[in-house]
Amino acid sequence: MAREAVIVGVGDVPLSDGKVVGGGSVLQVQARAANAALKDAGISMADVDGLLVAGLWGVPGPGMLPSVTLGEYLGIHPRFADTTNIGGSAFEAHVAHAAMAIERGYCDVALIVYGSTQRSERSRTLGGRPSILTMQFENVWGIPQPVGGYALAAKRHMHEFGTTQEQLAEIAVATRKWASLNPAATKRDLISIDDVMDSMPISDPLKLLDCCLVTDGAGAVVMTSAENAKAHGAKAIHVRGFGEAHTHWSIGAMPDLARLTAAEMSSRTAFEMAGVSHEAIDLVECYDSFTITVLMTLEALGFCKPGEGGAFVSGQRTAPGGAFPLNTNGGGLSYCHPGMYGIFLLVEAVRQLRGEAGERQVDNVRTALVHGTGGTLSSGGTVILANH
Repeated sequence: MAREAVIVGVGDVPLSDGKVVGGGSVLQVQARAANAALKDAGISMADVDGLLVAGLWGVPGPGMLPSVTLGEYLGIHPRFADTTNIGGSAFEAHVAHAAMAIERGYCDVALIVYGSTQRSERSRTLGGRPSILTMQFENVWGIPQPVGGYALAAKRHMHEFGTTQEQLAEIAVATRKWASLNPAATKRDLISIDDVMDSMPISDPLKLLDCCLVTDGAGAVVMTSAENAKAHGAKAIHVRGFGEAHTHWSIGAMPDLARLTAAEMSSRTAFEMAGVSHEAIDLVECYDSFTITVLMTLEALGFCKPGEGGAFVSGQRTAPGGAFPLNTNGGGLSYCHPGMYGIFLLVEAVRQLRGEAGERQVDNVRTALVHGTGGTLSSGGTVILANH
Protein backbone atom coordinates (compact mmCIF):
# COMPACT_ATOMS: atom_id res chain seq x y z
CA MET A 1 0.00 0.00 0.00
CA ALA A 2 1.30 3.45 -0.92
CA ARG A 3 2.34 5.63 1.97
CA GLU A 4 0.21 8.65 2.76
CA ALA A 5 1.93 12.04 2.50
CA VAL A 6 1.02 14.70 5.06
CA ILE A 7 2.08 18.25 5.93
CA VAL A 8 3.76 18.40 9.33
CA GLY A 9 5.41 21.81 9.53
CA VAL A 10 5.14 25.38 8.26
CA GLY A 11 7.25 28.46 8.84
CA ASP A 12 7.82 32.02 7.68
CA VAL A 13 9.94 35.03 8.60
CA PRO A 14 8.83 38.21 10.39
CA LEU A 15 8.53 41.44 8.41
CA SER A 16 8.64 45.09 9.38
CA ASP A 17 7.23 47.60 6.91
CA GLY A 18 7.42 44.88 4.28
CA LYS A 19 11.11 44.11 4.87
CA VAL A 20 12.60 41.04 6.53
CA VAL A 21 13.40 41.75 10.17
CA GLY A 22 17.18 41.63 10.60
CA GLY A 23 17.82 41.83 6.88
CA GLY A 24 19.79 39.17 5.07
CA SER A 25 20.25 37.62 1.65
CA VAL A 26 17.69 35.51 -0.20
CA LEU A 27 19.47 32.36 0.93
CA GLN A 28 19.53 33.54 4.54
CA VAL A 29 15.82 34.32 4.69
CA GLN A 30 14.98 31.00 3.04
CA ALA A 31 17.14 29.21 5.59
CA ARG A 32 15.29 30.96 8.44
CA ALA A 33 11.92 29.93 7.04
CA ALA A 34 13.14 26.37 6.49
CA ASN A 35 14.45 26.09 10.05
CA ALA A 36 11.19 27.49 11.43
CA ALA A 37 9.15 24.93 9.50
CA LEU A 38 11.40 22.03 10.53
CA LYS A 39 11.25 23.13 14.16
CA ASP A 40 7.48 23.26 13.87
CA ALA A 41 7.54 19.69 12.53
CA GLY A 42 10.01 18.40 15.10
CA ILE A 43 12.26 17.13 12.30
CA SER A 44 15.94 17.94 11.79
CA MET A 45 17.53 19.39 8.67
CA ALA A 46 19.64 16.22 8.46
CA ASP A 47 16.47 14.19 7.83
CA VAL A 48 15.47 16.20 4.75
CA ASP A 49 15.98 14.19 1.58
CA GLY A 50 13.60 16.04 -0.73
CA LEU A 51 13.99 19.71 -1.70
CA LEU A 52 11.50 21.72 -3.74
CA VAL A 53 12.21 25.36 -4.54
CA ALA A 54 11.00 27.79 -7.22
CA GLY A 55 13.61 30.40 -8.00
CA LEU A 56 15.98 32.42 -5.86
CA TRP A 57 14.99 36.04 -6.23
CA GLY A 58 18.00 38.28 -5.75
CA VAL A 59 20.62 35.61 -6.44
CA PRO A 60 22.76 36.38 -9.52
CA GLY A 61 21.27 34.52 -12.44
CA PRO A 62 17.82 34.06 -10.83
CA GLY A 63 16.40 30.62 -11.34
CA MET A 64 19.79 29.03 -12.08
CA LEU A 65 20.12 25.70 -10.25
CA PRO A 66 17.93 26.84 -7.34
CA SER A 67 17.73 23.50 -5.53
CA VAL A 68 21.45 22.90 -5.96
CA THR A 69 22.27 26.36 -4.62
CA LEU A 70 19.88 26.17 -1.68
CA GLY A 71 20.78 22.54 -0.94
CA GLU A 72 24.44 23.47 -0.61
CA TYR A 73 23.57 26.45 1.60
CA LEU A 74 21.40 24.33 3.90
CA GLY A 75 23.92 21.51 3.95
CA ILE A 76 21.58 18.83 2.66
CA HIS A 77 21.99 16.31 -0.16
CA PRO A 78 18.47 15.55 -1.40
CA ARG A 79 17.71 12.41 -3.38
CA PHE A 80 14.58 14.07 -4.76
CA ALA A 81 14.57 17.62 -6.14
CA ASP A 82 11.95 19.69 -7.92
CA THR A 83 12.46 23.20 -9.29
CA THR A 84 9.14 23.48 -11.14
CA ASN A 85 8.36 27.16 -11.56
CA ILE A 86 4.91 28.03 -12.90
CA GLY A 87 4.77 31.30 -11.00
CA GLY A 88 2.88 31.91 -7.78
CA SER A 89 1.11 28.56 -8.04
CA ALA A 90 4.39 26.64 -8.03
CA PHE A 91 4.18 25.78 -4.34
CA GLU A 92 0.76 24.17 -4.64
CA ALA A 93 2.27 22.10 -7.46
CA HIS A 94 5.20 21.31 -5.17
CA VAL A 95 2.83 19.90 -2.55
CA ALA A 96 1.42 17.61 -5.22
CA HIS A 97 4.85 16.55 -6.43
CA ALA A 98 6.15 16.00 -2.91
CA ALA A 99 3.09 13.93 -2.04
CA MET A 100 3.67 11.68 -5.03
CA ALA A 101 7.38 11.39 -4.25
CA ILE A 102 6.75 10.47 -0.61
CA GLU A 103 4.03 7.99 -1.47
CA ARG A 104 6.30 6.28 -4.00
CA GLY A 105 9.30 6.29 -1.66
CA TYR A 106 11.47 8.72 -3.62
CA CYS A 107 11.99 10.68 -0.40
CA ASP A 108 10.92 10.57 3.24
CA VAL A 109 10.99 14.24 4.26
CA ALA A 110 10.29 16.96 1.67
CA LEU A 111 11.08 20.62 2.27
CA ILE A 112 9.32 23.23 0.13
CA VAL A 113 10.89 26.69 0.32
CA TYR A 114 10.56 30.14 -1.21
CA GLY A 115 12.09 33.49 -0.36
CA SER A 116 12.55 36.95 -1.81
CA THR A 117 14.10 40.22 -0.71
CA GLN A 118 12.63 42.23 -3.56
CA ARG A 119 11.47 45.15 -1.41
CA SER A 120 14.83 45.53 0.30
CA GLU A 121 16.52 45.40 -3.08
CA ARG A 122 13.85 47.50 -4.83
CA SER A 123 14.19 45.05 -7.70
CA ARG A 124 10.67 45.13 -9.15
CA THR A 125 9.78 47.75 -11.78
CA LEU A 126 6.77 48.41 -13.98
CA GLY A 127 8.59 46.42 -16.65
CA GLY A 128 9.11 43.51 -14.34
CA ARG A 129 8.46 40.82 -16.94
CA PRO A 130 11.22 39.98 -19.43
CA SER A 131 10.89 41.27 -22.97
CA ILE A 132 10.94 37.81 -24.46
CA LEU A 133 9.49 36.74 -27.79
CA THR A 134 6.19 35.56 -26.33
CA MET A 135 5.49 39.06 -24.99
CA GLN A 136 5.92 40.58 -28.44
CA PHE A 137 2.27 41.61 -28.78
CA GLU A 138 2.11 43.28 -25.34
CA ASN A 139 5.42 44.91 -24.55
CA VAL A 140 5.66 46.76 -27.85
CA TRP A 141 2.62 48.82 -26.81
CA GLY A 142 4.06 49.65 -23.40
CA ILE A 143 1.64 47.58 -21.34
CA PRO A 144 2.88 47.50 -17.72
CA GLN A 145 3.57 43.96 -16.59
CA PRO A 146 2.01 42.18 -14.85
CA VAL A 147 -0.74 44.62 -13.81
CA GLY A 148 -1.67 45.48 -17.40
CA GLY A 149 -2.64 41.92 -18.21
CA TYR A 150 -4.82 41.66 -15.13
CA ALA A 151 -6.41 44.99 -15.99
CA LEU A 152 -7.33 43.69 -19.45
CA ALA A 153 -8.99 40.67 -17.84
CA ALA A 154 -10.85 42.93 -15.42
CA LYS A 155 -12.09 45.12 -18.26
CA ARG A 156 -13.30 42.10 -20.20
CA HIS A 157 -15.06 40.66 -17.14
CA MET A 158 -16.80 43.99 -16.60
CA HIS A 159 -17.83 44.13 -20.25
CA GLU A 160 -19.26 40.60 -20.32
CA PHE A 161 -20.87 40.40 -16.89
CA GLY A 162 -21.38 43.94 -15.61
CA THR A 163 -18.86 43.52 -12.80
CA THR A 164 -18.13 46.85 -11.10
CA GLN A 165 -15.10 48.49 -9.54
CA GLU A 166 -17.05 48.69 -6.28
CA GLN A 167 -17.40 44.90 -6.28
CA LEU A 168 -13.65 44.50 -6.75
CA ALA A 169 -13.15 46.97 -3.90
CA GLU A 170 -15.21 44.70 -1.62
CA ILE A 171 -12.39 42.15 -1.87
CA ALA A 172 -9.68 44.63 -0.88
CA VAL A 173 -11.74 45.89 2.09
CA ALA A 174 -12.54 42.39 3.37
CA THR A 175 -8.96 41.24 3.03
CA ARG A 176 -7.73 44.26 4.99
CA LYS A 177 -10.15 43.35 7.80
CA TRP A 178 -8.45 39.96 8.05
CA ALA A 179 -5.05 41.67 8.02
CA SER A 180 -6.13 43.89 10.93
CA LEU A 181 -6.37 40.68 12.99
CA ASN A 182 -2.89 39.49 11.95
CA PRO A 183 0.01 41.10 13.87
CA ALA A 184 2.39 39.96 11.12
CA ALA A 185 0.53 41.77 8.32
CA THR A 186 2.25 44.66 6.56
CA LYS A 187 -0.92 46.75 6.18
CA ARG A 188 -3.39 46.62 9.10
CA ASP A 189 -5.28 49.92 9.00
CA LEU A 190 -8.89 49.40 7.92
CA ILE A 191 -9.97 50.76 4.56
CA SER A 192 -13.36 51.47 2.97
CA ILE A 193 -14.86 50.98 -0.47
CA ASP A 194 -14.36 54.72 -1.04
CA ASP A 195 -10.70 54.44 -0.03
CA VAL A 196 -10.16 51.80 -2.72
CA MET A 197 -12.11 53.76 -5.32
CA ASP A 198 -10.21 56.96 -4.53
CA SER A 199 -6.76 55.34 -4.52
CA MET A 200 -4.33 56.10 -7.32
CA PRO A 201 -5.20 54.63 -10.74
CA ILE A 202 -2.58 52.08 -11.78
CA SER A 203 -3.92 50.36 -14.90
CA ASP A 204 -7.58 50.98 -15.71
CA PRO A 205 -9.76 49.72 -14.06
CA LEU A 206 -7.37 48.66 -11.27
CA LYS A 207 -6.49 51.15 -8.55
CA LEU A 208 -3.58 51.07 -6.12
CA LEU A 209 -5.59 49.26 -3.44
CA ASP A 210 -6.68 46.64 -6.00
CA CYS A 211 -3.01 45.63 -6.30
CA CYS A 212 -0.86 43.38 -4.14
CA LEU A 213 1.95 44.67 -1.96
CA VAL A 214 5.63 44.60 -2.91
CA THR A 215 7.44 43.10 0.10
CA ASP A 216 10.18 40.73 1.17
CA GLY A 217 9.25 37.38 2.61
CA ALA A 218 10.05 33.70 2.95
CA GLY A 219 8.01 30.64 3.75
CA ALA A 220 8.46 26.89 4.01
CA VAL A 221 6.40 23.71 4.25
CA VAL A 222 7.57 20.30 5.51
CA MET A 223 5.97 17.08 4.31
CA THR A 224 6.56 13.46 5.27
CA SER A 225 4.69 10.16 5.53
CA ALA A 226 1.84 9.77 7.98
CA GLU A 227 3.83 7.03 9.69
CA ASN A 228 6.86 9.28 10.13
CA ALA A 229 4.65 12.12 11.36
CA LYS A 230 3.22 9.86 14.04
CA ALA A 231 6.71 8.80 15.10
CA HIS A 232 7.72 12.47 15.54
CA GLY A 233 4.48 13.43 17.30
CA ALA A 234 3.79 16.00 14.59
CA LYS A 235 0.34 17.45 13.87
CA ALA A 236 -0.44 15.97 10.48
CA ILE A 237 -2.53 17.81 7.89
CA HIS A 238 -3.77 15.45 5.20
CA VAL A 239 -3.43 16.20 1.49
CA ARG A 240 -6.77 15.00 0.11
CA GLY A 241 -6.54 16.23 -3.45
CA PHE A 242 -4.48 18.31 -5.83
CA GLY A 243 -4.30 19.49 -9.44
CA GLU A 244 -2.27 21.80 -11.63
CA ALA A 245 -2.55 23.36 -15.08
CA HIS A 246 -1.37 26.23 -17.24
CA THR A 247 -2.78 27.69 -20.41
CA HIS A 248 -0.62 30.59 -21.65
CA TRP A 249 2.13 33.04 -20.79
CA SER A 250 1.30 36.29 -22.58
CA ILE A 251 -2.13 37.74 -21.89
CA GLY A 252 -2.84 37.85 -25.63
CA ALA A 253 -2.83 34.05 -25.67
CA MET A 254 -5.24 33.63 -22.73
CA PRO A 255 -8.04 31.32 -23.93
CA ASP A 256 -10.80 33.54 -22.50
CA LEU A 257 -10.02 36.87 -20.83
CA ALA A 258 -13.12 36.59 -18.64
CA ARG A 259 -12.52 32.98 -17.48
CA LEU A 260 -9.66 31.53 -15.47
CA THR A 261 -9.35 28.29 -17.40
CA ALA A 262 -6.24 27.03 -15.59
CA ALA A 263 -8.04 27.22 -12.24
CA GLU A 264 -11.05 25.43 -13.66
CA MET A 265 -8.79 22.59 -14.80
CA SER A 266 -6.67 22.28 -11.65
CA SER A 267 -9.60 22.51 -9.23
CA ARG A 268 -11.64 19.94 -11.13
CA THR A 269 -8.80 17.45 -10.73
CA ALA A 270 -8.37 18.30 -7.03
CA PHE A 271 -12.06 17.94 -6.20
CA GLU A 272 -12.29 14.62 -8.04
CA MET A 273 -9.25 13.27 -6.21
CA ALA A 274 -10.43 14.48 -2.81
CA GLY A 275 -13.96 13.18 -3.35
CA VAL A 276 -15.52 16.15 -1.56
CA SER A 277 -18.12 18.71 -2.55
CA HIS A 278 -17.84 22.48 -2.48
CA GLU A 279 -20.11 22.47 0.56
CA ALA A 280 -17.44 20.51 2.49
CA ILE A 281 -14.91 23.34 2.14
CA ASP A 282 -14.75 25.42 5.34
CA LEU A 283 -12.04 27.85 4.29
CA VAL A 284 -10.48 29.11 1.06
CA GLU A 285 -7.02 30.60 0.66
CA CYS A 286 -6.59 31.83 -2.92
CA TYR A 287 -4.02 33.97 -4.67
CA ASP A 288 -4.85 37.67 -4.57
CA SER A 289 -2.25 39.38 -6.70
CA PHE A 290 -5.07 41.73 -7.71
CA THR A 291 -8.72 41.92 -6.69
CA ILE A 292 -9.79 40.63 -10.10
CA THR A 293 -7.68 37.52 -9.50
CA VAL A 294 -9.82 36.62 -6.49
CA LEU A 295 -13.13 37.24 -8.23
CA MET A 296 -12.21 35.16 -11.29
CA THR A 297 -10.72 32.42 -9.13
CA LEU A 298 -13.89 31.99 -7.06
CA GLU A 299 -15.84 31.56 -10.28
CA ALA A 300 -13.32 29.13 -11.73
CA LEU A 301 -13.21 27.04 -8.55
CA GLY A 302 -16.98 26.62 -8.79
CA PHE A 303 -18.08 28.50 -5.68
CA CYS A 304 -20.23 30.67 -7.92
CA LYS A 305 -21.12 30.67 -11.60
CA PRO A 306 -19.19 32.62 -14.26
CA GLY A 307 -20.17 36.26 -14.02
CA GLU A 308 -21.55 35.93 -10.49
CA GLY A 309 -18.30 36.67 -8.66
CA GLY A 310 -19.13 40.33 -8.12
CA ALA A 311 -22.40 39.53 -6.39
CA PHE A 312 -20.77 36.66 -4.48
CA VAL A 313 -18.19 38.89 -2.74
CA SER A 314 -20.57 41.81 -2.11
CA GLY A 315 -21.74 42.73 1.37
CA GLN A 316 -18.37 41.77 2.88
CA ARG A 317 -19.20 38.08 2.53
CA THR A 318 -15.50 37.12 2.63
CA ALA A 319 -14.60 39.32 5.62
CA PRO A 320 -14.27 38.19 9.27
CA GLY A 321 -17.71 37.14 10.44
CA GLY A 322 -18.87 36.65 6.84
CA ALA A 323 -20.32 33.45 5.43
CA PHE A 324 -17.27 32.65 3.28
CA PRO A 325 -13.89 33.01 5.10
CA LEU A 326 -11.26 33.90 2.51
CA ASN A 327 -7.56 34.81 2.69
CA THR A 328 -7.60 34.95 6.45
CA ASN A 329 -4.06 36.25 7.02
CA GLY A 330 -4.60 39.37 4.91
CA GLY A 331 -3.40 37.90 1.65
CA GLY A 332 -1.07 39.39 -0.90
CA LEU A 333 -3.17 42.55 -0.81
CA SER A 334 -2.40 43.35 2.85
CA TYR A 335 -0.17 40.71 4.49
CA CYS A 336 2.80 40.33 2.14
CA HIS A 337 3.67 39.62 -1.47
CA PRO A 338 7.33 38.81 -2.11
CA GLY A 339 7.17 38.18 -5.85
CA MET A 340 5.41 34.81 -5.61
CA TYR A 341 2.83 34.33 -2.87
CA GLY A 342 1.58 30.76 -3.12
CA ILE A 343 3.68 29.37 -0.26
CA PHE A 344 1.93 31.65 2.24
CA LEU A 345 -1.49 30.35 1.22
CA LEU A 346 -0.36 26.91 2.38
CA VAL A 347 1.18 28.21 5.60
CA GLU A 348 -2.04 29.99 6.57
CA ALA A 349 -4.29 27.06 5.66
CA VAL A 350 -2.24 24.71 7.82
CA ARG A 351 -2.34 27.11 10.78
CA GLN A 352 -6.10 27.47 10.44
CA LEU A 353 -6.58 23.70 10.22
CA ARG A 354 -4.46 23.26 13.35
CA GLY A 355 -6.33 26.00 15.22
CA GLU A 356 -3.19 28.14 15.51
CA ALA A 357 -4.30 31.34 13.76
CA GLY A 358 -4.89 33.42 16.88
CA GLU A 359 -7.46 36.21 16.73
CA ARG A 360 -8.25 35.47 13.09
CA GLN A 361 -8.98 31.77 13.72
CA VAL A 362 -12.06 30.55 11.89
CA ASP A 363 -14.31 28.25 13.92
CA ASN A 364 -14.66 24.57 13.12
CA VAL A 365 -12.26 24.41 10.18
CA ARG A 366 -11.89 20.82 9.00
CA THR A 367 -11.28 21.12 5.26
CA ALA A 368 -9.53 23.93 3.38
CA LEU A 369 -8.95 24.66 -0.27
CA VAL A 370 -5.75 26.40 -1.33
CA HIS A 371 -5.36 27.80 -4.83
CA GLY A 372 -2.34 29.51 -6.33
CA THR A 373 -2.23 31.55 -9.55
CA GLY A 374 0.94 32.16 -11.53
CA GLY A 375 2.10 34.39 -14.36
CA THR A 376 -0.55 36.58 -15.95
CA LEU A 377 -3.54 34.44 -14.97
CA SER A 378 -1.43 31.75 -16.63
CA SER A 379 -1.21 28.80 -14.25
CA GLY A 380 -3.21 27.25 -11.45
CA GLY A 381 -2.41 24.92 -8.60
CA THR A 382 -5.14 23.62 -6.29
CA VAL A 383 -4.69 21.66 -3.06
CA ILE A 384 -7.42 20.38 -0.74
CA LEU A 385 -6.27 19.85 2.85
CA ALA A 386 -8.00 18.36 5.90
CA ASN A 387 -7.23 17.84 9.57
CA HIS A 388 -9.09 14.54 9.71
